[in-house]
Amino acid sequence: MKLFFGEINNGEVIINDEEQQHIVKVLRMKNGEEIHVTDGKGNLASGTLLIGGKKAEIEVSEIKTALPDFDPKLHIAIAPTKNIDRIEFFVEKAVEMGISEITILQTEKTERKNINIEKIRKQAVAASKQSLRFHFPVIHDTIKLTDFLKNIDPEHTFVAHCHENLERTELKDIPSLEQITFLIGPEGDFSGKEIQFLSDSNVKAVSLGNQRLRTETAGVFVAAWNYFKMM
Repeated sequence: MKLFFGEINNGEVIINDEEQQHIVKVLRMKNGEEIHVTDGKGNLASGTLLIGGKKAEIEVSEIKTALPDFDPKLHIAIAPTKNIDRIEFFVEKAVEMGISEITILQTEKTERKNINIEKIRKQAVAASKQSLRFHFPVIHDTIKLTDFLKNIDPEHTFVAHCHENLERTELKDIPSLEQITFLIGPEGDFSGKEIQFLSDSNVKAVSLGNQRLRTETAGVFVAAWNYFKMM
């Protein structure tokens, strides 16, 4: 399946401008080829490609609406790594495994302060198309940890940290929930002050095993754990 991103509204389908350029200039697709377009909101249009100059359109033969999304829903709020390539790796793999939302957290120990969120969003769209997802994940704007915690549901929120002297639940013992939020700290972990703030916010601590995982590895691990539950 050749899947592209676009708008689907009342039977009208418009392929995204960047996607049109990719179809014409990079892929060099031909008139009459079968293509599929999703709006990332659970709708899928199928049809044949029509190329006119630099424009690419779809002659629609079928539109499917309200296609099912992944369940349970997973939201990972993660601190960015100093090497942005590592957080981008996490985003790609987590999207492929069905994550619903991603938030980039700014914490006391976060070294990287500037994040190109639009680039992250484009990578999430690319990973969604590659893995044939018809619901694209929401990539939220960067937010401070303290502000993020103001709007959580503590019954559905968990934090993975390395403070072994504090009580932590095993990942396998987390109850089945329709929606779950995981917080993952920066290189060097959350500060003691942040751990206390998380505890005061009734966020439950979770152990990801005996090994100390890197930030992006912990994120991929949680995404894989949730993906396994979908099967």
